[in-house]
Amino acid sequence: MSAFRFELTGTDGAARTGMVHTPRGAIRTPAFMPVGTAATVKAMLPESVAATGADIVLSNTYHLMLRPGAERIAALGGLHRFMDWPKPILPDSGGFQVMSLSKLRKITEEGVRFRSHIDGSEHFLSPERAMEIQRLLGSDIQMVLDECPHFSATEQEIEKSLMLSMRWAQRSKTAFGTQEGHACFGIVQGGVFPQLRKRSAEMLQEIGFDGYAVGGLAVGEGQKAMFETLDATTHHLPVDRPHYLMGVGKPDDILGAVLRGIDMFDCVLPTRSGRNGQAFTREGALNLRNARFADDTAPLDTACRCPACRNYSRAYLHHVVKAGEIVASMLLTWHNLAFYQDMMAGMRTAIAQSRAAAFARDFLAPYEKNTETD
Repeated sequence: MSAFRFELTGTDGAARTGMVHTPRGAIRTPAFMPVGTAATVKAMLPESVAATGADIVLSNTYHLMLRPGAERIAALGGLHRFMDWPKPILPDSGGFQVMSLSKLRKITEEGVRFRSHIDGSEHFLSPERAMEIQRLLGSDIQMVLDECPHFSATEQEIEKSLMLSMRWAQRSKTAFGTQEGHACFGIVQGGVFPQLRKRSAEMLQEIGFDGYAVGGLAVGEGQKAMFETLDATTHHLPVDRPHYLMGVGKPDDILGAVLRGIDMFDCVLPTRSGRNGQAFTREGALNLRNARFADDTAPLDTACRCPACRNYSRAYLHHVVKAGEIVASMLLTWHNLAFYQDMMAGMRTAIAQSRAAAFARDFLAPYEKNTETD
């Protein structure tokens, strides 16, 4: 089995382009990972996800441990076979979902005890168990368990949480052990406090990881604070390892983060928006529920190669959205994921040609004036 490694092929300022090499295929960076929380990217078939240009998808430890169970998935041949996705998979460790979804959670040094948001059953997730679940799933990239404090917590509270996460990171790495062809990523925490982010990055590097994620952002702090935190964080991360910003985001969030040295992203926004009638286009974000599209014979996005744009008019998409037809979610989700992958491909080319900032500016210009919401 070949080794996991990161190849940096070009830079433009802090922006980077390269390849994450895994036994299941290469991941072109900057990369956007569609979210397949429960072993499926909602409203999409796996081959459709691949057709958008995705090299990797994200799943979730928390959701899969609750239903159908990691041991069951392992017995059925692992997550790749279970969901018919042959390319790499990265599962979130479950820490964020435990904090945001579960009921009656109790955090101790050993881990977190919580009740399922599905049926109220009690569960315990430790760093060791989080790594075991990800191993049972057959994950190509495994994430350490961390605590995700609220962005409004005080600096003292963030620091206490950070130190717990760093101890959990060491335990997670120990539990990961040596798995040829698989990788383990640490997660930098520290809120919006530069000195805490620096400390977290340095402590994680002392442990030693195959990649470094930035967690605890896009949780309400606002884009300005997020970018300032990235500016204070990414230059403390090793150049020869991939940098992953968790849970981000809108096109302007992503391109802004690429300009600050981030290589990998995931977010539910393109799939969730597709299921709710919103399409990301090169004209801005459009709400297909709006009556102005009822007689519009133009394609959704003339520059897009997806089936929604090749085969259907805005009028048809408006109709199926308003009628609540399942095909509306399918078509708009496919389009949004294709749009995100095209955006990332354009940014990779721009970095290689030393015009990343100009590409981001020109690509995002329509979003400053043409974004429609409900």
